[in-house]
Amino acid sequence: MRHFTHENRGTCSNQVIFDLDDENRVHNLQFVNGCPGNTIGLSQLVEGMDAEEVIKRLEGIRCGMKPTSCPDQLAKALTEALQSN
Repeated sequence: MRHFTHENRGTCSNQVIFDLDDENRVHNLQFVNGCPGNTIGLSQLVEGMDAEEVIKRLEGIRCGMKPTSCPDQLAKALTEALQSN
């Protein structure tokens, strides 16, 4: 299991913390701050999912007028994690 922490930009949540297993599946996803119902729900939805599939589904999602969102920041974090291999 590889552990990652990403500093979010432009969202209510400050960080996203997660693990990737040897098959690049997402585990133990946590957001620091943000809207608890949304971030906990998102965390449970992506548990065990392939990181590339999560990126494909969440990349580019906006929060209101903001150019990003917690799901988009997760996609960015996963992209960085996959590139660090």
